[in-house]
Amino acid sequence: MAERLKNFYQEKIVPKMMEQFKYKNIHQVPKLVKVTLNRGLGEASQNAKALDSSIKEIATITGQKPVVTRAKKAIAGFKIRNGMPVGVMVTLRSGRMYEFLDRLINLALPRIRDFRGINPKSFDGRGNYSLGLKEQLIFPEIEYDSIDQIRGMDISIITTANTDEEGRALLKEMGMPFRTN
Repeated sequence: MAERLKNFYQEKIVPKMMEQFKYKNIHQVPKLVKVTLNRGLGEASQNAKALDSSIKEIATITGQKPVVTRAKKAIAGFKIRNGMPVGVMVTLRSGRMYEFLDRLINLALPRIRDFRGINPKSFDGRGNYSLGLKEQLIFPEIEYDSIDQIRGMDISIITTANTDEEGRALLKEMGMPFRTN
């Protein structure tokens, strides 16, 4: 499944983008570098079970074990001490990245209730895209009975594009369902 999106990129998207942006060299065409998934867990400092279930869910969704992110300094107002777990994150590259993006675009995003497309303005100015999901149930790997609480996650798609226009064109060609309004 990972090869499907990668082959589609090489055979269809690269020639189309070379023509659209008048690139002289094939290496100028923007490509995907990595996809990062991040989930902040505010309640993990009091509830260790939340951390374990989040690690299991993210590992099931991505096929790769996430890293536990820890607090860099103590914040008394949030009852956080230095070194406490505050979230989980995973970085996907090459085969796993293409496989995850394929599943995200073709299976997960269409399962969102009242889905009309994703925001085309969530680019950072350098061709990278960020997307926030409110629940993990949109992924078909997650069984409804196995979750203890609905939690969201942030997904960042990092590309080699220099501008938002190039990044948007790349993701649109890959099948990312952007809103038209």
